This record gives sequence, C-alpha cells and structure tokens, in this order.
Amino acid sequence: MGMEMNGGVWPTMITPFTDDNRIDYDGLGKLVDWYVERGVHGLFAVCQSSEMFHLTLEERVSLASFVKEAAAGRVPVIASGHISDAFEDQVKELNAMAGTGIDALVLITNRLASQEESDDVWIERLERLLTELPEDVTLGLYECPYPYKRLLTPKTIKWCADQERFRFLKDTSCDIDAIRAKLEAVNGSGLRIYNANSATLLETLKIGAVGYSGVMANFHPELYVRLVENWRERGEEAGSLSDFLSLSSLIEKQLYPANAKYYLMLEGILSHGSCRTQQGRTLTATNRLEVEQLRRLCGAYAERFKGLQ
Repeated sequence: MGMEMNGGVWPTMITPFTDDNRIDYDGLGKLVDWYVERGVHGLFAVCQSSEMFHLTLEERVSLASFVKEAAAGRVPVIASGHISDAFEDQVKELNAMAGTGIDALVLITNRLASQEESDDVWIERLERLLTELPEDVTLGLYECPYPYKRLLTPKTIKWCADQERFRFLKDTSCDIDAIRAKLEAVNGSGLRIYNANSATLLETLKIGAVGYSGVMANFHPELYVRLVENWRERGEEAGSLSDFLSLSSLIEKQLYPANAKYYLMLEGILSHGSCRTQQGRTLTATNRLEVEQLRRLCGAYAERFKGLQ
C-alpha cells in the first residue's frame, strides 16, 4: 500500500517570509526550483526547518499545497501533519494536511507520548490515531528534536513497519549503532530510513540507510546528491566528500535557519532572511562571513565534479 520511496536526498525545507512576516510564495517557488535543479529526489515541506511550530494550520496547509503544486511532479513532496498536544486537534491537523495531495503524511514521534511514557503507550496512541486517518494515505515518521526528541526503538519502528503504511523515517539519532538496530527491525518491509546527520551518513548508507534528509541540504544539496548517488562506485571520493560535508555541517551550530536563508539570499533565491523562530536575533558579521566562506568552498568542491560521470 502507498508510494515507494527509493532513497536519495530530501531537503528539510525552510520557509521564506516577506518583510511583513507573511509566507513569501514567490521566494518559495524559486526555492523549489533551486532544490530540483540540484538533483534532489524529494522535498520534505513543513518540518522544524520550516518553522512549523510558528505557522498556523492554515499556513501549514497552504505551504504543503503550494510546494506540491510547484514541484509539478518532478519530485515527490511529503509534509509533517501535527504539532498540537490534544489528540482531537492532531486528528484535525493531520486530515487537513492529508487533503493537500502530498505524497506522504509525516507523523512526529514526540506528539504521540510524553517523554516519561512507555513504548506501549506510544504504540497504543498511534494505533488509535491511524483509525482516524484515510486508509490510502502513505505515512512517514520524523524524530523531531522539538519539544523533545523521541527516538524510535527497534520495538516501535518494527510495529510501524508491520502496518505496511509507513515508507519514510527521518532519523535524528546521530548514532550508527542505533540506526543499525532500526535497519534490522525494518528489514524486509517498505519502511526506509533517511539519516539527518552528516557525520554518520556515509557509514549508514553502507549498512542500509537509503538517503539524507537534513538541514544541510538547504546549503549544498548537490554535494549530498553526489555522495548518495555515487558512494558505491567512487569510494575514495565518497570518503573525502563525507569528511567535507561533516565538517561543513558544523555551521548548523550557528543561528539556524537564519544562516540557511542568508546562504539562499547569496544564491539569489530569497530576498529576505527573516525568521519567526529567532525572536529578534540576527546573524553577526562573523556568522555571515562564515556562510560566505562555506559557499565559496562548496562552489569549488562542486567544480571538481563537473565533467565527471
């Protein structure tokens, strides 16, 4: 049941805003084209990078609908559905998002149980939630770090795999052994694991993860595409590229997503770098310089691959 997801690079999309704090749909359209032109395999709209906890339900639905339409069948589009605490509100949010025509509806793992509650409670809540969703909707899972990070265990991920509805997991464990255990639990199912972490990406691809879905695909998605598509045939290059991507990802420790928006302003895609999450904070002059330096390095790295098969 549902669409198959065969891997690749799925950016966790940022949301551009206008100077009066509305969604910048002109910039969003350019952004979708920018990702696609760089070879990404899918788009993850409406996630933490999208500042979804600072968007109204109407804005989230509109965002997902717009991205799906702008992608125009070039790549599949998935989106998170629920941010509320109350079960009834989550059902409303998820069904509204399911109605946008997205290719998969992504459930946030920390919405299903509190930090103190057990896997059994988590499974019980999810089982109840699934009865409220359209049966033909393909589902995904996202270990969103906010408001707390609930990592799936082999038990919970196996339960999801056994439902035969889940096709996508954005793993945020940043832990090769944890991903190995999850891969063993979903073996033989249609549930695919995408790593959000740059440092562990290459090693997890080698053991069965199928792609990357993370922050840094807002800076240089084409380099992740290069790694994911060529690591088997170009082992030495892959190791060197992995090292570069891992160190480059340290820029995440800056003010994100403001730094990604600044990068995309340098690319000529966005006209504003405002964020709803930053509460008046801005990048320092040194922060901006670091982003500019990263962009130059990425450009030089990308040049190496031109002309190579």
